[in-house]
Amino acid sequence: MNIHFQITPFNELTVAELYDILQLRTAVFVVEQNCVYQDMDGKDQAGLHLLVKSDEGTLLAYARLLPPHTSYTEPSIGRVVSNPSFRKAGFGKALMQKAIDSVSASWPHQGIRISAQLYLLQFYQNLGFSTVGESYLEDDIPHIEMLYIN
Repeated sequence: MNIHFQITPFNELTVAELYDILQLRTAVFVVEQNCVYQDMDGKDQAGLHLLVKSDEGTLLAYARLLPPHTSYTEPSIGRVVSNPSFRKAGFGKALMQKAIDSVSASWPHQGIRISAQLYLLQFYQNLGFSTVGESYLEDDIPHIEMLYIN
């Protein structure tokens, strides 16, 4: 399957793209993970939106790239999600590599901070992130802050 990366500021997303993003985030973060929380936190408007799409336009994976001083002092990557129908195909790793490259290009030499779900610790360490501090509960899900030095 061919994949296509798209990086788009919030105000340039189409209505259909925004719908697909919010539908995928809700399907995974709210329904699949059984976690009721306020996904739309007012930060989407400040960010860049990284979409991984198939040739047919199916949203395969997504991440939100935020500038410094939005969530953390450093730029950050968040709302990282893979379409459940296409997991184990490597799209999550491809998404994160592109996200790291994009954040590093947009905000060079500032590092990248993430709040990772603890069960994905090894995944993010393999991408070059290091843990910062102790694990904590966020919406009743164990997380840990991690930092990538670029």
